Amino acid sequence: MMFAILISLFVMGWVAAAVLGTQAYFLGEQSKPIHERNWRSASFETLAKSITATEIDYTTRRPAYPMDAYASNNLPNV
Repeated sequence: MMFAILISLFVMGWVAAAVLGTQAYFLGEQSKPIHERNWRSASFETLAKSITATEIDYTTRRPAYPMDAYASNNLPNV
């Protein structure tokens, strides 16, 4: 009986740490400078919104590398 309680506490603690860590990662990624090739990444935006329940504020983000091969207007509008 005591062993089952310890195992369940361990599992609940691991799940809580995984959830908090995932939210912290995505909240951090939403505020970091972003590479222009990932600027219109619908998959990241959808995943981040579902995990953190917040929209990405693109007014606070800035390109990470303003002068590189991807810094052009030739990127498709997805």
